[in-house]
Amino acid sequence: MSRRTTRPAAPVVPAAFDPDAAATGDGLFGLDTRPEDARVVVIPVPFDATTSYRAGTAAGPGHVLEASKQVDLEDIQYGPIWKQGIAMLPVPRAVVASSRRARAAAMPVIRAGGAVPGNRAHAKAVAAVNAASQGVHDHVAREACAILDRGAIPAVLGGDHASPFGLIAELSKRHPGMGILQIDAHADLRDSFEGFAWSHASIFHNVMTRLPKVGRLVQVGIRDVGAREVEFVAKSKGRVRTFYDQRLRDRQFAGATWTKVCKEIIAALPRDVYVSFDIDGLTSEHCPSTGTPVPGGITFAEMCHLLELLSKSGRRVVGFDLCEVAPGAPGDEWNGCVGARVLYKLIGCALKSQARR
Repeated sequence: MSRRTTRPAAPVVPAAFDPDAAATGDGLFGLDTRPEDARVVVIPVPFDATTSYRAGTAAGPGHVLEASKQVDLEDIQYGPIWKQGIAMLPVPRAVVASSRRARAAAMPVIRAGGAVPGNRAHAKAVAAVNAASQGVHDHVAREACAILDRGAIPAVLGGDHASPFGLIAELSKRHPGMGILQIDAHADLRDSFEGFAWSHASIFHNVMTRLPKVGRLVQVGIRDVGAREVEFVAKSKGRVRTFYDQRLRDRQFAGATWTKVCKEIIAALPRDVYVSFDIDGLTSEHCPSTGTPVPGGITFAEMCHLLELLSKSGRRVVGFDLCEVAPGAPGDEWNGCVGARVLYKLIGCALKSQARR
């Protein structure tokens, strides 16, 4: 599908703005760039109805927003990223309310370990949660469409990992054959989980079975996986390429450098790339409060190196998401601080990849 797009003009930066001073703006990273002027626009999706272990990721967008005001704006890899214009849409109250209702409906099913066949209350709850999830996807797709029509780069800040489906769907229409780089502890390839069709554990099963224009899924850091997920990868005939975390480590223990490994990962991707980043893809000390933390994973520095090599590879990052960031105990800002810095790196990677064209 082709649509006429207009790239936003360079954002107007107040003459008095000092990027080295304390943040005073209310926007992402303390900036006051308007979404209509921004080169990158972030869609907050405060939704986590199906989170099956620990809830809290619905608060992720607000948590990252506040922590982002502590991020220094001169990036060693990408330079003054902020100058190209970064904005986040307002946190949608309707999605917040929908998440609360859907989470309340889902809890009896989750406590039971999944929807019990023949249980009418469970069936009703599952239907309500699936409908709420579909409403979120529709909302994200509408916002993404408006951003793309302006020529900006769209991103999702979740919420659970089901949050970006609407964005991926819209991008796949505009970039047929698009690849996805998924950084994650989990494969997320279950056909459903606990009865929920739009579970956070099913995002990439839904992507790969419902979005035929997605060319390839490349998974990195996977270390918690089910038997049917492994079978799904095997039967995909190469459409899903999984770099399991332990196998990556085995290769490094045998002498392979991280640079060599990263180049292999990137070589598996097509020209247009969407990056889907579940925070639990990182080592667990970076995201202790996420919904399903898992030992192992890639370090922050390894993530930075992978993204920088991607940005220099000649591929174009057409959109991205960051999901599953959850606040810790009151006063614990660590998860948000890490999430905000991952988000800044993702923005830098996307902008640099497109600047090369």
